Amino acid sequence: MTAGGYASLDEELKRLKTLERPSVIAAISEARAHGDLSENAEYHAAKERQGWIEGRIAEIEDKIARAQIIDVSRLSGTQVKFGATVTVIDEDTEDEGRYQIVGEHEADVKQGRISLSSPLSRAMIGKEVGEVVEVNTPGGVKAYEILKVEWVA
Repeated sequence: MTAGGYASLDEELKRLKTLERPSVIAAISEARAHGDLSENAEYHAAKERQGWIEGRIAEIEDKIARAQIIDVSRLSGTQVKFGATVTVIDEDTEDEGRYQIVGEHEADVKQGRISLSSPLSRAMIGKEVGEVVEVNTPGGVKAYEILKVEWVA
């Protein structure tokens, strides 16, 4: 994962542990004070939320423990690989796109970050500027020409 992806996971983990967890514990205590727990919707909702929070904390801690942080600013080269920011042009529509290849949990197409396992990323890995890659999409095969490979954090 990139350093930015690690930082966002770490930030979410801190928020869950310092804000969300204490908040849901307080909600459970308050719901218990209302009496009969078998028919207490607030209690059940709070317990469900607590389960989700604890599960998410465990998931993030596992990802962080197994993470291999890649400092994109130290990478270079002309070939597309993890961390590269690639500018492509759709050969049919002439639309340009700019994407950074990141880890799965960091992917956000609206922000120009695509997963290493996405079809476009897989097609571009190992290619260089000027090469054309073909990607199978639900609408058929699309061809993209690689215009630029950059290494920006």
